[in-house]
Amino acid sequence: MNVAFRTLIVAIVSFLSTATLADQYDIAIVNGRVIDPQSGTDAVLNVGIRGSEIVAVEAGPMAATRTIDAKGKVVSPGFIDMHAHGQNILSNRVQALDGVTTALELESGAWPIDEWYEGAAAEGRPINYGASVNWAYARIDALLGPAPSDKEDWLEDQFAGSAWQTMLTSEEQVDQVVARVQQGLDQGGLGIGFLLGYAPDAGRKEYFRLTQLAAANDVPTYTHARFMSMLEPRSSFEAMAEIVSAAAGTGAHAHIVHLNSMSLRDIGVIGEMISKAQADGVRLTTEAYPYGAGATHIGAAMFRQENWQQRIGGITAHNFDVNGERLSEAEFHRLQAEAPDTGTVIHLLDTAVPADQALLDAAVLFPGGVIASDGGGWMIDGEWVTDDTWPLPENAWSHPRSAGTFARFLHQYVTETGKLTWLEAIERVSYGPAALMEAAVPQMKRKGRIQSGADADIVIIDPAEVKDNANYAAPARTSSGFEYVIVNGQVLVEGGVLDPGLLPGRAVRNQ
Repeated sequence: MNVAFRTLIVAIVSFLSTATLADQYDIAIVNGRVIDPQSGTDAVLNVGIRGSEIVAVEAGPMAATRTIDAKGKVVSPGFIDMHAHGQNILSNRVQALDGVTTALELESGAWPIDEWYEGAAAEGRPINYGASVNWAYARIDALLGPAPSDKEDWLEDQFAGSAWQTMLTSEEQVDQVVARVQQGLDQGGLGIGFLLGYAPDAGRKEYFRLTQLAAANDVPTYTHARFMSMLEPRSSFEAMAEIVSAAAGTGAHAHIVHLNSMSLRDIGVIGEMISKAQADGVRLTTEAYPYGAGATHIGAAMFRQENWQQRIGGITAHNFDVNGERLSEAEFHRLQAEAPDTGTVIHLLDTAVPADQALLDAAVLFPGGVIASDGGGWMIDGEWVTDDTWPLPENAWSHPRSAGTFARFLHQYVTETGKLTWLEAIERVSYGPAALMEAAVPQMKRKGRIQSGADADIVIIDPAEVKDNANYAAPARTSSGFEYVIVNGQVLVEGGVLDPGLLPGRAVRNQ
């Protein structure tokens, strides 16, 4: 072989090798501080993405069609919100700017499940989505009959009433509810969502029976506790004990939603009960959000029970906020009578008071707990903001947790107070939710991780800039510090700016 020919061969091989290397990854994230909670990784590494999957996490050089330099930034698994009521395009976009790549409706859930998933798929979603089976709607369907075909919001309208909230009078009625919930699980529902706090007179045997159903299907229950009260009987402690006993008596995995707001000032004794049960093998998990105020409908049953103001800690109508305005007693009673489905923020703890902040910390930092927003949709003057609206209007109203939960958690507990390390905090918002769901939902084994084979749901965070900007007076302010948000391998947020033309979200089901 002469020199010229050999030189040509070397050149061709070199060219082919270079071309192959250049096309090795679609996206390479380089020089970032990669945090993978499952493995405990916290190191400067490079991440290679091909299609919708992470295919490499390593220290060596990477060539790709697109390279993102993450020097000085945290490269985290995308956040998983297990308690996201804002199941629409607009709410998803706002959450993406708070680092969320998967938003699941698990406390309330959906019904009918197939129709819910089909509707979301037809519209498209910016981030991943999924829902549990809505026990309340299944109950309404069993008691009041199927929704009329010409009334799209019939189930939601009935929810604000009382006809479905009573004790079932026969085993046959319970059988009908069980059958509907089983149908939803068969269609891919992620567990059973129980809004017991909105139907506190529902039968305890019914709840136990449906918890048995969850155990038989190996899916979790997600329960809004029956009571929210400092006084006995019908106390928060009693309500939490019901969840614990149902899990212990059936072997089901029971997830307690918004531990912070439901426990009120009894988080100490309630926490002790949960911790001991967990240590004894009862399958219990918890979530919390880092705010002293909650949100719900003003006509909720918990605000109609006897002595409810004393039960919830001596609050008054002034603790209720509607459209950014505190209510008078007269306005509170008017809305309860005339518009019970009016959304309201309820100020339960004053976090400016150290003792109240300590109560909130106990719930947010509960061992093994995760962070979930309980966020909702957006309204202007009592009307829902339409999905095709972007950016979020400055005068849109919701609880600030709908925009800022995850940035607030990271800023407050990592960068401001140092109560958690980055690794510990990232676990509570990504791998933690994935791990507690993955036995029932195999898809979750690919989420909450920065590993080869995981879904390419990734958030790149500027640790010096991460901060919530939403507050009670101005909730429509999106978070800072999330420079890139990648969903299924597509860059949804770049430089902190969301691309409204992308809808890369995918369905999450139990199948």
